[in-house]
Amino acid sequence: MGKFEKYKIDLKGLEDSNMTFEYELDNRFFMDIDAPEVSKGKAHVVLDVKKQAAGNAFELKFEIEGTVVILCDRCLDEMDQPVTASDKLLVKFGADYAEDGDWVIIPEEEGVINVAWFIYEFIALAIPMKHVHAPGKCNKAMAGKLSKHLRVSADDDDIAGVEMEEDEDLESTSQISDPRWNELKKILDNN
Repeated sequence: MGKFEKYKIDLKGLEDSNMTFEYELDNRFFMDIDAPEVSKGKAHVVLDVKKQAAGNAFELKFEIEGTVVILCDRCLDEMDQPVTASDKLLVKFGADYAEDGDWVIIPEEEGVINVAWFIYEFIALAIPMKHVHAPGKCNKAMAGKLSKHLRVSADDDDIAGVEMEEDEDLESTSQISDPRWNELKKILDNN
């Protein structure tokens, strides 16, 4: 049995015009899919398959709810990101597999669609573009180093609402500044 065998749906062999499938995704699913955005998580998927009156077209409705583990944009530590998705996929039979606009065309002689990759894509699309820990939850050491590079003046103690701790190694290094930066800092002071 293949990794994604349980995600195959035999549309040609559907006996009822409406069928519901449920899947529990875990870390194994995300590791097997082997895609860069998400490698861990848990999610519950409800898939409703509705056969259209013509009999050669289907509407697949996905309801996904769960949590995935992604990297924080600020400190690069792992963080839990809740995801919720409601998506629809239109499928019809044809000669060869193809994706045409809103339609996914599957070979009529096979009549089977594997929804594993579609589920993964819907989850990946549900992740917000910006993902950062809640204020105060970022890795303190990394946030401190980031703060040192983002400060506009020596009086700034925090960045983006995250309290920073002083890094003794960075503090002990000399504060030699390139004179060209002083000219650029004047531009910031004028704003």
